[in-house]
Amino acid sequence: MSSDLLVCGLGPAGRALAHRALARGLSVTVVDPNPDRAWTATYAAWADELPTWLPPNVIATTTDNPTAWAERRIELRRPYAVLDTPALQHALPLSGARIIADRVAEIPRPQRNRPQSARLLTGTTLTASRVIDARGLPRSPAHAEQTAYGLIVGRDRCADTETLFMDWRLDNGASPAAPRSFLYAVPLTPDTVLLEETCLAGRPALDPAELRTRLHHRLRSRGIEFTDHDRVERVRFPVQGGTPGRRTFGAAGALTHPATGYSVATSLRTADAVAAGESIWPPAARAVHALRLAGLRALLALPPRDLPLFFDTFFTLPAEQQRAYLSGRDDLRATAAAMTTLFTALPWRLRRTLALATLGTRASR
Repeated sequence: MSSDLLVCGLGPAGRALAHRALARGLSVTVVDPNPDRAWTATYAAWADELPTWLPPNVIATTTDNPTAWAERRIELRRPYAVLDTPALQHALPLSGARIIADRVAEIPRPQRNRPQSARLLTGTTLTASRVIDARGLPRSPAHAEQTAYGLIVGRDRCADTETLFMDWRLDNGASPAAPRSFLYAVPLTPDTVLLEETCLAGRPALDPAELRTRLHHRLRSRGIEFTDHDRVERVRFPVQGGTPGRRTFGAAGALTHPATGYSVATSLRTADAVAAGESIWPPAARAVHALRLAGLRALLALPPRDLPLFFDTFFTLPAEQQRAYLSGRDDLRATAAAMTTLFTALPWRLRRTLALATLGTRASR
């Protein structure tokens, strides 16, 4: 039995796509090794990135002005939302879809005048008018990754901790010359807070065991109590390696921002267009993606000591330029303007490093 749409993978991107396709009246088949698996990761987004069709209860908490600490404290004038993960999964029902618990072994390239297909590990071949790979990205030594280690603690134990989008201060026990990590601190509920030591991007990224050591050191230095019974969150995923196009979606479709690691809001926001068969990769979006990859190369090339200066400079850009770089996935002019403004505001020694990294050349030491 063929379908209008076959979605491979039921993470947030794949489930959102299948849900929006069902809302359009399409026949949908979904394949995932564990389609009933409950999501446990923490998802967050700038509030203005979320689509209007999401129900309000999907947002667990909102902070109007989160803080970034680099070389100084900076308030970010943009509301930041932490999602209620179970509520998000529940808000994407798949009623009416054909759900298959299996693993996709191969998605052959489409042939003219023939249905698209996917071959499963059990040997079954499924066909559909469109097959979209939303299985995420495999790990690879060639791809930069983001890693994090976090603890979920009671708000009463960190009542003086504000919402921290990034905190690069060096109270985590690491040497100033060591690869850097920052503290990410967000309220999950009125009573709980996630405190997470994060390696933004590395090739290789910092090991979660090292991040655990740094987080414990940082919390002790700030007088925040924690126990062996606190719930732990571990994060590791590639921030590059996706392929833009009509046959992929989510992280597999290059919707992860390579310089920040965010992808869920973009997947939710673009799911309707992809379900409708539209392309979300016009030339401007491909050009922005290339610029963002250049931004990732720049981050990977910066000496650890200079990361706070880089982010201090970024977060003092005009708000519309910050928003363009972080969220404007097809606004080429605004993205280029933001990157140009940032580049010219940095000291010459950093500009040289960034220019060489963008061109794929190493700076001499």
